[in-house]
Amino acid sequence: METITSFLAILTGVLLRLAIPIVGTAMLIYFLRKLDARWQAEAQLQPLPVQESECWKIKGCSAPEQNNCLAKTSSLPCWQIFRLPNGYLREECLSCTVFIDAPIPALRTEPRRM
Repeated sequence: METITSFLAILTGVLLRLAIPIVGTAMLIYFLRKLDARWQAEAQLQPLPVQESECWKIKGCSAPEQNNCLAKTSSLPCWQIFRLPNGYLREECLSCTVFIDAPIPALRTEPRRM
């Protein structure tokens, strides 16, 4: 009888020591995969169409400058095209009316499902 009790005590200890962390890790993996799938679905959403501002008109660029301007042919806003190499915006973009009056992009959200 003492052998069975000892065996059950050891088995209980092993279960507590191994099974609970394994189950907890499996649950964490499950929820993180669901979260990753949700984020990937959000990343696949197409951005809302934004009316392109014509910065060359606001800044008063000449015709030759307009023809050579990357902002005129790109689908990105002008402040995105002319970012500094480190990713920062240029000082003149921060005070420009094109940047200040630009609409804030909105994400389409779906109801939460768990």
